[in-house]
Amino acid sequence: MRNKYIYNIKNINDLLINLLFQSKYLDCVSILLSNIDVKDVYPSDYVEYDLIAGIDSIVDLSTSDNAFLKLKNFHEKNLDWMFGYLSYDLKNELENLSSSNKDNIEANNLNFFIPRYVLLLKGHKLEILTYENRQKVDFLFKNIKKPIRNRYNIILEARENKADYLKKIAKIKKHIQRGDIYEMNYCMEYFCHNVDVSPEILFFDLNREAQTPFSIFFHMNDHYIISASPERFLKRKNEKLLSQPIKGTIKRGNNDAEDKVLINELLASKKDISENIMITDLVRNDFSKIACKSSVNVEELCKVYKFNHIHQMISTISAKVDKNKNFTEILKSAFPMGSMTGAPKIRAMELIDHYEEFNRGIYSGAAGYISPSGNFDFNVIIRTIIYNIQKKYMSVSVGGAITANSEPEKEYEECLLKLKPILEVLSK
Repeated sequence: MRNKYIYNIKNINDLLINLLFQSKYLDCVSILLSNIDVKDVYPSDYVEYDLIAGIDSIVDLSTSDNAFLKLKNFHEKNLDWMFGYLSYDLKNELENLSSSNKDNIEANNLNFFIPRYVLLLKGHKLEILTYENRQKVDFLFKNIKKPIRNRYNIILEARENKADYLKKIAKIKKHIQRGDIYEMNYCMEYFCHNVDVSPEILFFDLNREAQTPFSIFFHMNDHYIISASPERFLKRKNEKLLSQPIKGTIKRGNNDAEDKVLINELLASKKDISENIMITDLVRNDFSKIACKSSVNVEELCKVYKFNHIHQMISTISAKVDKNKNFTEILKSAFPMGSMTGAPKIRAMELIDHYEEFNRGIYSGAAGYISPSGNFDFNVIIRTIIYNIQKKYMSVSVGGAITANSEPEKEYEECLLKLKPILEVLSK
């Protein structure tokens, strides 16, 4: 059983800097940040912690086959905290699908580790759960480092140019007109070779710029997930499930008055509302596979939330699930998330592999944690830098939902808007 040590934290940034500093010397680190005052942004039960982290590894699981079964067995054997990610390519395990595009990141489809230290921060109260004694824990708070102002000057190259993107959207719309699909999430990759960068400092800079509620820094061996995700994939707390798909994006204004105009514009957008409702229905359908009868509920439909650079339209769907239902069965029922596939899900994923120019891999998968009891919380891996430090390869992907009402030029502009915080940090 883990020991529990309580600390009073005056400044979350000091704690974050120290944890990131430790990452340089460890093979496994995962830090999840909410970045929000839940009283002002989300109902209180939507956000569990201000920060939750797994530091250092006792044992890990890395695999690209029979991943969900291995994850289930790994958890049952250890009954401990686990941090990690699920790759988008796990779709091939769940359905009769394949991925033929080139994979430049070269990561496993699933990576999880059991940390030596689990940190749970709520307000100023920090709980540290560990098998070590207090002296071993105290090192996390010694020699607090100051963040180094970094210069990156990294220019990302587009995997496909604008003209090719517009042609692709026109072809996808023909599939929609024929009735093959109703909606498809089409993504494109921006990348750079020979990147030599400190992932820890890069995450600190990106998080300071974006301040999103599902930000994650994940480091396991050669792979880094540097994420400013605004979207939750799936949360389980005992018998309650919660999913919060995002569909609908518009820029922030220069002041409150402009914000109000832009929010009303988004709320009046038939295209964005139809996108959001389609994905909400898809989540409801996924939940119905494993939820208790008549328990699926749309708590919020097409609500607009403010973030540093954009407004996002988010719906919140909940359900009740049997307390004895294994967490892997719940994850399998909803993965990959509908907001990153489209509808119908299987046909949309087939077309994604046909039209996209890269292998998504980690991108548009999910990263998060699983508790000893099988509770969990996972984000959607978007607005994210994925970095292979051994290959010095950096990948940043972006996309959007294509429907019958999509205007290709506007879809392209929306992609650039979503990329803006990352591009601004990398260009400094």
